[in-house]
Amino acid sequence: MDILSVMFSQQKRKIGVIVPSVVISETHTDVSNITDHPVQQGVTFSDHAYDSPSEVRMDLGFAGGGSLLDIIDTTKVFDISTGLSLGTSPRDIYQQLLDLRASHKPFDVVTGKRLYKNMLIKDISVTTDKTSENVLSVVLNLREIVIVETSPNKAAPAENMKNPEDTAPVVNMGAKVTVKPSMPKIILDFIIERGKKWLGL
Repeated sequence: MDILSVMFSQQKRKIGVIVPSVVISETHTDVSNITDHPVQQGVTFSDHAYDSPSEVRMDLGFAGGGSLLDIIDTTKVFDISTGLSLGTSPRDIYQQLLDLRASHKPFDVVTGKRLYKNMLIKDISVTTDKTSENVLSVVLNLREIVIVETSPNKAAPAENMKNPEDTAPVVNMGAKVTVKPSMPKIILDFIIERGKKWLGL
């Protein structure tokens, strides 16, 4: 095998920065959810249907590590497109997939049919039998994360509102502490004197 062809081969599939050796199958799923209740004619239909996040199922294979050439130890050679060792073992690749799933950080997925943005690994299934002991045979179910951007809108000044007590924006007035009101001494003395007279003191 020509080492240059291995190093500079154009890989079409990627899961984040991980490049599979072979793709057995890809299944793409896009679903629109439609409400069951009747829709009045003339109503905006976007209010009665919405799209679920895209999903893709990838059945992949990763070759076992080791030297690709008798005279060169390719486990020390790195793929310039991924930074991964060309001789990375199936165990190492499996751990990288587990770490990618556990990170919960969205990444891009390149398939043969389309490019997915903001994807997460939903689940990983690995099968090992007598024919795949030295390779990694894995099925990935990936799902899109729908990311939206929000921007705050400032409310109109209170003096421009008809009912500012109802529609004015929330204002931080600081911490409030309840204090028991103190009675003026003159009123307190008056009450005491009236009480004494009423009691005949």
